[in-house]
Amino acid sequence: MHRTPRWVVMLVCVIAAGLLFVGAVAHITDLFHHGLRPYSWAPGWLNLYWSSLALFDPLAAALLVGGKRRGTDLACAIMTTDLAANWYATYGIQHSTLVAQPGLQRLIAFAVLVLGTAPFIRRHLTD
Repeated sequence: MHRTPRWVVMLVCVIAAGLLFVGAVAHITDLFHHGLRPYSWAPGWLNLYWSSLALFDPLAAALLVGGKRRGTDLACAIMTTDLAANWYATYGIQHSTLVAQPGLQRLIAFAVLVLGTAPFIRRHLTD
């Protein structure tokens, strides 16, 4: 962990921040077009959670770009809860499968990136 090159830390932070901004744009677009309940098939609490990511995604991205540990912590919290929410929506509500949900597949890949690299990059960031 101590030997993670600085350029790797910066690259991971920039990639994660970019993908968080992409997610923020999607959630902001949903808010503008559909309000706080963009998915009529989902319960209110789930819609509210996804809508809240319009605030939390860019916040985590900005903290990562600023080199803050809180950015890594927030990104990990977002990815863990977003993965759980989407997994529940896919299997518990829509009765679908991972194979039929490319969005969930991409989210899993992003979660692996964020959660898998967090221990290695976090120590290189500032409080």
